Amino acid sequence: MASGLLALLDDVAALVKVSAASLDDVPTQVAKTTSKVSGIVIDDTAVTPKYVVGLDPSRELSIIYQIAKKSLINKLLLLSPAALVLGFFAPWAIPPILMVGGAFLCFEGYEKVHSMFSKHAEAGEHPEEKLEVITPQELEKERVSGAVRTDLILSAEIVAITYATVADKPLFNQIAVMLAVGIFITIAVYGFVGLIVKADDFGVHLAKDKHSPQVQKMGRSLVKFMPKFLKILSYVGTAAMLWVGAEIIAHGIPFTSHALDNLEHSLADIPALAWFVKALVCAIGGLILGFFIEKVVVLFRKLLKKSPAEKSL
Repeated sequence: MASGLLALLDDVAALVKVSAASLDDVPTQVAKTTSKVSGIVIDDTAVTPKYVVGLDPSRELSIIYQIAKKSLINKLLLLSPAALVLGFFAPWAIPPILMVGGAFLCFEGYEKVHSMFSKHAEAGEHPEEKLEVITPQELEKERVSGAVRTDLILSAEIVAITYATVADKPLFNQIAVMLAVGIFITIAVYGFVGLIVKADDFGVHLAKDKHSPQVQKMGRSLVKFMPKFLKILSYVGTAAMLWVGAEIIAHGIPFTSHALDNLEHSLADIPALAWFVKALVCAIGGLILGFFIEKVVVLFRKLLKKSPAEKSL
């Protein structure tokens, strides 16, 4: 009886040691995964502010909170469970799903580039066209929905990379790491976005300081700098959408994946240059792909608008 009890205690002690070792490994895996997805995190941070710019300043933090909350829910309750299930039953399905998301990013990125450089119709050129008038509440809802759609694709890539990093680990480790990465990245991204969009308000506060001319000058400089910074960040965000979208697709195709890897290895002696060239090639590829996707989408929309009589002719 005593020997059986001692054996049971030994088994429990061994199980506790294994569990402790597994728990100790989780922070290492989280750090490793976070470093791998750092590029996507930067893209997410650069893309999000453009959905807030131009809205009521008093609503900025509320809008960011709405986007962050939905992003966290998507990561923890939708994407992570889906990755675990697909990884167990159908791991082959993950790359095609990500490639569809990458194609959407290329399409959206191309549309934004096109809107930047296309000539706007002059007033009166199309008198039959009417401008759609929407309320600030509708605009806010539309912006939040757009931000959540883009974030969903970037989050899916983050979750997929996270799962790939811990696919060979015990289920407990997989769940713990995916939850930790999802929470940490969401807080980091949207916390920083909140700081960016409220920096001008902070500048106004400093500019009103009556005790220090230097502080006032700093505040005014910050207020003048932020619109330019946000504009640059908008361009960076658009480029990032094209870059990440194309890279997601490229990694799903063996030939292009090897070509990108070879390009990066050929410039391995200069890491910064290797990163820049790879990002530039992907961004250009994403822009070209987005152009063709946009043409297909336009054609598809025209076909849907045709009446049954027109289709029969």
